[in-house]
Amino acid sequence: MKNTIGVLATQIYEKTVARRRHLHQHPELSFEEYQTSAFVKAELERLAIPYRPMANTGLVAQIVGEQPSDRVVALRADMDALPITEVEGREYGSKHRGVMHACGHDAHTASLLGTADILQSLKANFGGTVKLIFQPGEERLPGGASLMIKEGVLQNPIPQAVIGQHVMPLIPAGKVGFRAGKYMASTDELYITVKGKGGHGAQPQQNIDPVVITAHIITALQQVVSRIADPKMPSVLSIGKVIANGATNVIPNEVYMEGTFRTFDEKWRKEAHVRMQKIAVGIAESMGGTCDFEVRVGYPFLVNEEKLTARVKGYAEEFLGKENVIDLDLWLAGEDFAYYSQAADACFYRLGTGNEAKGITSAVHTPTFDIDESALAVSTGLMAYIALRQLGN
Repeated sequence: MKNTIGVLATQIYEKTVARRRHLHQHPELSFEEYQTSAFVKAELERLAIPYRPMANTGLVAQIVGEQPSDRVVALRADMDALPITEVEGREYGSKHRGVMHACGHDAHTASLLGTADILQSLKANFGGTVKLIFQPGEERLPGGASLMIKEGVLQNPIPQAVIGQHVMPLIPAGKVGFRAGKYMASTDELYITVKGKGGHGAQPQQNIDPVVITAHIITALQQVVSRIADPKMPSVLSIGKVIANGATNVIPNEVYMEGTFRTFDEKWRKEAHVRMQKIAVGIAESMGGTCDFEVRVGYPFLVNEEKLTARVKGYAEEFLGKENVIDLDLWLAGEDFAYYSQAADACFYRLGTGNEAKGITSAVHTPTFDIDESALAVSTGLMAYIALRQLGN
């Protein structure tokens, strides 16, 4: 089976690259993936794979093996792009200025279509059902995964496992990475407005300076991680946006901030929300101002089920060789695949897409991000092999 899948992945490689480049040229933002969804539908229809729409621009397809088995596995790809302007000069660069597939979701979608190609051609030889989840809105709250789960993507039939893969430029193309247990962090968004009384910068005694209050709040909030959190529990609190629309001699009436809080424990997560708010509001009031502190609860932390992940890692070693399968560390980024991992046994692994010799080293979410497309031969075949092994074939 391994050799057969490898041959099929090679045979469709050029098609997979063409699909990825088409999607890369036509990126769409979260929950606006109308052309992308239409493209996926057309490809599935060409393969005679039935599907149904879900979460507006998402869809779920199904390949049923012709051998007797009631086992089910779900494979997931996300489809949305980011509001980033791609570097110029690429022949397959984005045609939608200001929108770019800077996180590899074009590769994920093209790969899952390639996996569908392989599995559809083999369905006479295996038993069980493979659900193909093409998901919108991974990059934006509330996350397309949460919407698809609410609409029943993990029902009728219920999968025994949900598998996802994501590009990783830090890993060389040809290799993949796994981590069992907790892997990616919960992601909450912070929106903070500090209000005071503006005025002339030369007369601070007449004002309540929200800029100074904000400076104290930013510094004090770091104690949530450094002095309140258990040192054994990874946590991150970052303020990435501060707007104080004053001038060299003008103190503004208010300052606006945005940030993120991330961790790996739900009890501590909720406690941290309360602590952050109390610190910010207390400091503002003690200095004569006020503070509106909003926490928008984001994705939960992502956990790879231990036994499933061990099996899937073993399948990857069978398919690629042990030398091409590496262990991963905790990753404080967030992913809405976490919703699947909280609802079912799940495994989310990393697909190596970097190549230093070709200069393909840029991180995701940057204008220069790209992938070594040789990884697309791995991504299609490996996921097909994992699916069939998981189904017991």
